[in-house]
Amino acid sequence: MNDIHAHLTVCAAEAARVARGATAEQLAAPSVCADWTVRELANHLVLYSAHGLEHRALRTQLPDDTVQRDFTAEDGWAEAYATQLDRALAAWERPEAWEGEVDLGSAAMPAATIASMLVKELALHGWDLARSTGQEFELPETTGAFVLAVVEEHAEIYRQYGGFAEPVAVADDAPALTRALAASGRNPKS
Repeated sequence: MNDIHAHLTVCAAEAARVARGATAEQLAAPSVCADWTVRELANHLVLYSAHGLEHRALRTQLPDDTVQRDFTAEDGWAEAYATQLDRALAAWERPEAWEGEVDLGSAAMPAATIASMLVKELALHGWDLARSTGQEFELPETTGAFVLAVVEEHAEIYRQYGGFAEPVAVADDAPALTRALAASGRNPKS
Protein backbone atom coordinates (compact mmCIF):
# COMPACT_ATOMS: atom_id res chain seq x y z
CA MET A 1 0.00 0.00 0.00
CA ASN A 2 1.13 3.57 -0.51
CA ASP A 3 1.95 6.37 1.93
CA ILE A 4 -1.40 8.12 1.45
CA HIS A 5 -3.27 4.96 2.45
CA ALA A 6 -1.04 4.64 5.51
CA HIS A 7 -1.94 8.22 6.54
CA LEU A 8 -5.63 7.53 5.88
CA THR A 9 -5.42 4.51 8.17
CA VAL A 10 -3.71 6.44 10.97
CA CYS A 11 -6.19 9.34 10.79
CA ALA A 12 -9.17 6.97 10.57
CA ALA A 13 -8.08 5.14 13.72
CA GLU A 14 -7.70 8.38 15.64
CA ALA A 15 -11.01 9.81 14.38
CA ALA A 16 -12.80 6.58 15.34
CA ARG A 17 -11.23 6.71 18.81
CA VAL A 18 -12.42 10.30 19.26
CA ALA A 19 -15.94 9.45 18.04
CA ARG A 20 -16.12 6.66 20.62
CA GLY A 21 -15.22 9.19 23.30
CA ALA A 22 -18.04 11.60 22.43
CA THR A 23 -21.00 11.28 24.78
CA ALA A 24 -24.70 11.61 23.94
CA GLU A 25 -24.89 14.59 26.32
CA GLN A 26 -22.27 16.47 24.30
CA LEU A 27 -24.07 16.21 20.96
CA ALA A 28 -26.36 19.22 21.48
CA ALA A 29 -23.51 21.47 22.64
CA PRO A 30 -21.81 24.00 20.36
CA SER A 31 -18.71 22.70 18.59
CA VAL A 32 -15.50 24.56 17.82
CA CYS A 33 -16.84 24.94 14.25
CA ALA A 34 -18.85 28.13 13.93
CA ASP A 35 -22.60 27.54 13.66
CA TRP A 36 -22.33 23.76 14.15
CA THR A 37 -23.34 21.71 17.15
CA VAL A 38 -21.26 18.69 18.08
CA ARG A 39 -24.00 16.57 16.47
CA GLU A 40 -23.71 18.45 13.17
CA LEU A 41 -19.92 18.19 13.25
CA ALA A 42 -20.04 14.47 14.03
CA ASN A 43 -22.55 13.87 11.23
CA HIS A 44 -20.33 15.78 8.79
CA LEU A 45 -17.32 13.73 9.86
CA VAL A 46 -19.17 10.43 9.47
CA LEU A 47 -20.70 11.39 6.13
CA TYR A 48 -17.61 12.69 4.36
CA SER A 49 -14.71 10.94 6.05
CA ALA A 50 -16.24 7.45 6.07
CA HIS A 51 -19.10 7.19 3.58
CA GLY A 52 -17.60 9.77 1.23
CA LEU A 53 -14.20 8.10 1.51
CA GLU A 54 -15.66 4.79 0.32
CA HIS A 55 -17.77 6.32 -2.45
CA ARG A 56 -14.79 8.27 -3.81
CA ALA A 57 -12.77 5.04 -4.04
CA LEU A 58 -15.65 3.25 -5.78
CA ARG A 59 -16.46 6.27 -8.02
CA THR A 60 -20.09 6.24 -6.92
CA GLN A 61 -22.33 9.03 -5.66
CA LEU A 62 -23.42 9.29 -2.05
CA PRO A 63 -27.10 8.25 -1.90
CA ASP A 64 -29.50 11.03 -0.89
CA ASP A 65 -30.72 9.06 2.14
CA THR A 66 -27.12 8.81 3.36
CA VAL A 67 -26.54 12.55 2.88
CA GLN A 68 -29.71 13.36 4.88
CA ARG A 69 -29.08 10.83 7.66
CA ASP A 70 -28.53 11.76 11.31
CA PHE A 71 -25.93 9.13 12.13
CA THR A 72 -25.60 10.26 15.74
CA ALA A 73 -29.30 9.57 16.40
CA GLU A 74 -28.63 5.86 15.94
CA ASP A 75 -27.51 3.63 18.81
CA GLY A 76 -23.88 2.68 18.46
CA TRP A 77 -23.16 5.41 15.90
CA ALA A 78 -19.47 5.63 16.84
CA GLU A 79 -18.96 1.89 16.34
CA ALA A 80 -20.88 2.08 13.04
CA TYR A 81 -18.55 4.93 12.04
CA ALA A 82 -15.49 2.81 12.83
CA THR A 83 -16.94 -0.07 10.79
CA GLN A 84 -17.66 2.25 7.85
CA LEU A 85 -14.13 3.64 8.04
CA ASP A 86 -12.80 0.07 7.76
CA ARG A 87 -14.98 -0.47 4.66
CA ALA A 88 -13.70 2.76 3.15
CA LEU A 89 -10.08 1.88 3.83
CA ALA A 90 -10.66 -1.53 2.23
CA ALA A 91 -12.08 0.19 -0.86
CA TRP A 92 -8.86 2.22 -1.14
CA GLU A 93 -6.79 -0.97 -0.88
CA ARG A 94 -7.91 -1.88 -4.40
CA PRO A 95 -5.22 -0.81 -6.91
CA GLU A 96 -7.87 0.56 -9.29
CA ALA A 97 -9.00 3.05 -6.65
CA TRP A 98 -5.75 4.94 -7.25
CA GLU A 99 -6.03 5.01 -11.03
CA GLY A 100 -7.33 7.93 -13.04
CA GLU A 101 -9.50 10.70 -11.73
CA VAL A 102 -12.48 11.04 -9.43
CA ASP A 103 -15.43 12.94 -10.90
CA LEU A 104 -16.65 15.57 -8.45
CA GLY A 105 -19.54 16.71 -10.62
CA SER A 106 -18.20 20.13 -11.55
CA ALA A 107 -14.61 18.94 -11.93
CA ALA A 108 -12.40 15.87 -11.77
CA MET A 109 -9.24 15.36 -9.75
CA PRO A 110 -6.60 12.64 -9.61
CA ALA A 111 -7.52 9.87 -7.19
CA ALA A 112 -4.37 10.43 -5.11
CA THR A 113 -5.26 14.12 -4.68
CA ILE A 114 -8.76 13.20 -3.51
CA ALA A 115 -7.36 10.64 -1.06
CA SER A 116 -4.91 13.25 0.26
CA MET A 117 -7.73 15.72 0.80
CA LEU A 118 -9.65 13.03 2.69
CA VAL A 119 -6.64 12.53 4.99
CA LYS A 120 -6.93 16.25 5.70
CA GLU A 121 -10.68 15.90 6.27
CA LEU A 122 -10.17 13.12 8.81
CA ALA A 123 -7.41 14.99 10.62
CA LEU A 124 -8.96 18.45 10.80
CA HIS A 125 -12.54 17.43 11.57
CA GLY A 126 -11.31 14.66 13.84
CA TRP A 127 -9.41 17.34 15.77
CA ASP A 128 -12.54 19.55 15.74
CA LEU A 129 -14.58 16.73 17.28
CA ALA A 130 -11.87 15.97 19.82
CA ARG A 131 -11.60 19.61 20.87
CA SER A 132 -15.40 19.94 21.01
CA THR A 133 -15.70 16.94 23.34
CA GLY A 134 -12.76 17.62 25.64
CA GLN A 135 -10.41 15.11 24.04
CA GLU A 136 -6.98 15.24 22.44
CA PHE A 137 -6.29 14.35 18.80
CA GLU A 138 -2.80 13.03 18.20
CA LEU A 139 -1.00 11.93 15.07
CA PRO A 140 2.54 10.76 14.44
CA GLU A 141 4.74 13.60 13.19
CA THR A 142 5.01 12.01 9.72
CA THR A 143 1.23 12.01 9.31
CA GLY A 144 1.02 15.53 10.74
CA ALA A 145 3.59 16.65 8.16
CA PHE A 146 1.52 15.07 5.40
CA VAL A 147 -1.62 16.86 6.63
CA LEU A 148 0.33 20.13 6.79
CA ALA A 149 1.47 19.75 3.17
CA VAL A 150 -2.13 19.11 2.02
CA VAL A 151 -3.47 22.07 4.00
CA GLU A 152 -0.78 24.38 2.62
CA GLU A 153 -1.40 23.21 -0.94
CA HIS A 154 -5.16 23.82 -0.82
CA ALA A 155 -5.54 26.54 1.84
CA GLU A 156 -6.28 29.47 -0.47
CA ILE A 157 -9.02 27.68 -2.39
CA TYR A 158 -10.61 26.53 0.90
CA ARG A 159 -10.50 30.13 2.17
CA GLN A 160 -12.22 31.36 -1.00
CA TYR A 161 -15.15 29.04 -0.28
CA GLY A 162 -15.27 29.66 3.47
CA GLY A 163 -13.86 26.26 4.42
CA PHE A 164 -10.82 27.75 6.17
CA ALA A 165 -10.45 30.93 8.19
CA GLU A 166 -7.38 33.15 8.09
CA PRO A 167 -4.21 31.46 9.40
CA VAL A 168 -3.41 31.57 13.10
CA ALA A 169 0.14 32.34 14.21
CA VAL A 170 2.10 29.49 15.80
CA ALA A 171 5.80 28.85 16.31
CA ASP A 172 7.72 27.73 13.24
CA ASP A 173 9.00 24.73 15.20
CA ALA A 174 5.55 23.67 16.47
CA PRO A 175 4.51 20.08 15.68
CA ALA A 176 3.32 19.61 12.10
CA LEU A 177 -0.31 18.95 13.11
CA THR A 178 -0.33 22.19 15.14
CA ARG A 179 0.96 24.09 12.10
CA ALA A 180 -1.62 22.40 9.86
CA LEU A 181 -4.42 23.40 12.23
CA ALA A 182 -3.14 26.96 12.35
CA ALA A 183 -2.76 27.15 8.55
CA SER A 184 -6.41 26.06 8.23
CA GLY A 185 -7.53 28.89 10.52
CA ARG A 186 -8.01 26.75 13.62
CA ASN A 187 -6.57 27.90 16.93
CA PRO A 188 -4.59 24.92 18.26
CA LYS A 189 -4.46 26.57 21.70
CA SER A 190 -8.24 26.93 22.09
